[in-house]
Amino acid sequence: MIERQIFKKVKKAITGRDKQIIIIYGPRQAGKTTLIKSLLSEIKKPATFFTGDDLYAQEILGRNELESLKRIFSKEKIAVIDEAQKIENIGLTLKLLHDNLDIRLITSGSASFDLADKLSEPLTGRTKTFWLYPLSYQEVKEKYKKVSNDLAIEEILRFGLYPKAQTIKNYKDKEDYLYEYINKYLYKDILEFSGIKKPKKVVDLLTLLALQIGSEVSVAELSKNLALSQKAVENYLDILEKMFVIINLRGFSRNLRKEIYKTSKYYFMDLGVRNALLRNFNRLNLRADTGSLFENFFIMEKIKQAENSGKRANFYFWRTYDQKEIDLIEEREGKLVGYECKWSPIKRVSVPRDWQRAYPDAKFEIVNRDNFFKFVS
Repeated sequence: MIERQIFKKVKKAITGRDKQIIIIYGPRQAGKTTLIKSLLSEIKKPATFFTGDDLYAQEILGRNELESLKRIFSKEKIAVIDEAQKIENIGLTLKLLHDNLDIRLITSGSASFDLADKLSEPLTGRTKTFWLYPLSYQEVKEKYKKVSNDLAIEEILRFGLYPKAQTIKNYKDKEDYLYEYINKYLYKDILEFSGIKKPKKVVDLLTLLALQIGSEVSVAELSKNLALSQKAVENYLDILEKMFVIINLRGFSRNLRKEIYKTSKYYFMDLGVRNALLRNFNRLNLRADTGSLFENFFIMEKIKQAENSGKRANFYFWRTYDQKEIDLIEEREGKLVGYECKWSPIKRVSVPRDWQRAYPDAKFEIVNRDNFFKFVS
């Protein structure tokens, strides 16, 4: 089993002095349940495990009755509630358990906005939150030690980094799993959310975004193509972010009038899911989108790296009205690093002069398929 980078941090939180409610957010199939079960096997204390998918769990945990909760959890030291966003009033139930029982609580959710809305007010000051993304390159690099970097990055850009996609050996089986993922989990989640009135339009929106990774996205253009209002498109984009399907980068601006900062770029949380949406798992030498895939991969790896290490950062892209641009800007503790992604290691790139003038203390790095691992390991 691949050890997740946040494992030790979560273990420390659940066994430490502070009796906090541990919340683990992340997309479906990212490994939240596996992580929690591994924790329980190491901690070796009496635990009970509920899942929000279970109707019985929804009924007994949705009542908010303290005496009933005491009977259920009286002998337990740890309680786990997986997929907690599916349980009504789960925030109030967790508050009752936290405030009245000597019990440690671990809860997880694959729809951050739903769970966060239910937890925010009743659990103020009582929670410790972790984010579990699909696997990072750092977590799988041992698997690829015996193969070339080219083969490793080829497989990752085509099939992504979901744990199951990484453990399946046959490429056809990987494809089948990813098609099953978008049909069984992604489409199902889209249908379940009450804020989505036209699920087919959401799938069409995802397909349009899949064709535009690395490009600035115009909500007005998306609205026109989908025959939806701009407000509806903005709402669907927000929901897809909170469902862990896409991530949004905003433009960076601090000094120059000609810097663009009001537009957005969207990238996919996982490239295997993106390629499944387009039904395209072709080899990289047969594709026109390899550079965009590499850019998406690197940006997601930097985001995972920041979260997994606990050294959180802000991420942006940078562009001016006269088309000078940098793919990724990382801002941490007041320091800036610009990263320009180029699939080909022989392609020459120079730092934009406007960037140098405006941010003389910032670093600038060129990332390609030969050197990417030194930035993400």
